Amino acid sequence: MKHLRSLREFIAVLESLGDLQPIGAEVDWHLEMGAVIRRSYDLRAPAPLFTSIKGVATGYRVLGAPGGLSNLPGLTFCRIATALGLPPSASGREIVEALARYRSIDLVPPRIVTREAAPCKENVLTGSEADLLRLPVPLLHQGDGGRYLQTWGMNVVRTPDGTWTNASINRMMLVDSRRLACLLPPVQHIGMIKAQWERRREPMPVAVALGVEPGLPYVGGMPVAAGVSELDLLGGYFGEPLETVPCETVPLEVPATAEIVIEGHISHTETALEGPMCEYPGYLTGDAVPRPVLNVTAVTHRNDPILPVVTAGPPVEENHTAWGIPHAAECLHLLQAAELPVTLCWMVPESAGHWLAVGVKPDWHQRLGTSARELCDTIADLVFGNKPGMAIPKILVIEDDVDLTDVGQLVYAFASRAHPGTGAFPYPDRLASYLPVFMDSQERTTCSTTKVVHNCLLADRYPPGARPVVADFRHGWPLDIQNRVLENWHAYGYRSPTVNRRQL
Repeated sequence: MKHLRSLREFIAVLESLGDLQPIGAEVDWHLEMGAVIRRSYDLRAPAPLFTSIKGVATGYRVLGAPGGLSNLPGLTFCRIATALGLPPSASGREIVEALARYRSIDLVPPRIVTREAAPCKENVLTGSEADLLRLPVPLLHQGDGGRYLQTWGMNVVRTPDGTWTNASINRMMLVDSRRLACLLPPVQHIGMIKAQWERRREPMPVAVALGVEPGLPYVGGMPVAAGVSELDLLGGYFGEPLETVPCETVPLEVPATAEIVIEGHISHTETALEGPMCEYPGYLTGDAVPRPVLNVTAVTHRNDPILPVVTAGPPVEENHTAWGIPHAAECLHLLQAAELPVTLCWMVPESAGHWLAVGVKPDWHQRLGTSARELCDTIADLVFGNKPGMAIPKILVIEDDVDLTDVGQLVYAFASRAHPGTGAFPYPDRLASYLPVFMDSQERTTCSTTKVVHNCLLADRYPPGARPVVADFRHGWPLDIQNRVLENWHAYGYRSPTVNRRQL
């Protein structure tokens, strides 16, 4: 497992793979940059690295689509895989399994280094010099309420008693040169910690670390239990501590190789209008809402800093990879810990985080002696009843005889196996994210909605040995015939690459 310790090491790997597109032409932070990033998602083009930004001092750079998908053959998930120390060719299944496997390991707390050893301290700006307007903060979408600085960084906070440090991604919008308006949902860990500071009537210290170690946003996207530090979890994942450094004006530590660090305090009384912003469901909805203000006390950054930027919207973008894949891994860990015959969980990126596919062993019925309804109820209780399932509205439970990470195979299995009259099991009044556009105003207010499990299971509908068999290439021909066709593919006159055995 190769541990990339900085965003710059990650960029160098992308460049070596051919999955980086340096853009030297001047690009406007006002909408143009966001449009380029969006177009790169649509085409699965190399990640854009902007080096000349209109109205911004020379040296400031922006990396777009750091966790997008790639159109390089066999390297669809290379940005996610390399960030997590896996080979660039790792499949979606392999990435989920790696994250789920490391959920059972010991945590490794960070190692604090000196300021002299921390690249993020190359430039330290306090007082009037801590000016956010110097940074290449983009207006991403037409209709956004403002310019968003924080779309792909870690908000580091700590409980007042010092026992729990939390690192998460929550959007922050530029108000002026010294203030950010922050979305801090009370049901999320950062909101829970804010409530503790509010009860003490003290502003919450916060450090916004932008351009951190590439694996940290994925670990930060895992819905781990309260009290667990994502910084410790990343150390456990790689088997070596994350290097951190003390902040200048707040009692916190941040990743030492971060590109930019914003320090300050979040007020419990001062608010500013924030939003709307196009979010992970893929729609621009809502109005500007008063949000807590972060008052900036310091900005530190590397020489020629690189701001990572995500243009949220329709799939596939980082909400669907860096949030979806870790959530799938946590669901897999949860269901396998309950000793269910679950082989894979996959948050379908193309569903914008609305579908969790749960694959079970084809002989689940013989193993458990239960009906599909009973198995679906158990899965629903475990997923919807725990933190990983809060933002998951729909689960598809399918025998794992198709590749659930292939959206074409998944749609085929769902369409052909789920009974139109009896195949959907509703679960009312479940805790939910308020962002999906299908929710009504009452559901948004209560953060509660009806969720559903789609039963695509066949094993209890057919007698043993009579269950329909998928008639695809892998199941419909003997292995020797499959191998012969693969070996002779070009001899038949086809110029396109043959299918790798690993892809079948």
